[in-house]
Amino acid sequence: MTLRISLKDGEKMIVNGAVLRAVGRTDLVVENHVAILRGREVMSPEEATTPARRLYFATMLAYIDEDGRVAHQQQILTLLADLADAFEAAAAKAACVSFARNVASGDFYRALADCRELIRCETDALASVSLAS
Repeated sequence: MTLRISLKDGEKMIVNGAVLRAVGRTDLVVENHVAILRGREVMSPEEATTPARRLYFATMLAYIDEDGRVAHQQQILTLLADLADAFEAAAAKAACVSFARNVASGDFYRALADCRELIRCETDALASVSLAS
């Protein structure tokens, strides 16, 4: 199965831990299984400012850093336990369960999608708390 990726000039991506930047408009065809993140999917350490964002960052590292994966997975377990306890909404709990399944099966890319949902749930929960204050 092949994957076709189009990058804009200057757009970055990570392939198996290597940061690549497109020079000019670039089309790539990936013909085997690799860990790929496009620029918009990459989070810097400075952006990991909330529990859900820290979970995303740890998951991203587990996905792209195969050598350090065990350490990242330990951090993921700790962060997920704290986050799951904090959520009350059914959608957030369901995203936590889906996330845990994907991490357990080693599908970190899909777990990142679940994390994006958890970030949305966290943002909504924080907004409703500040409105109630």
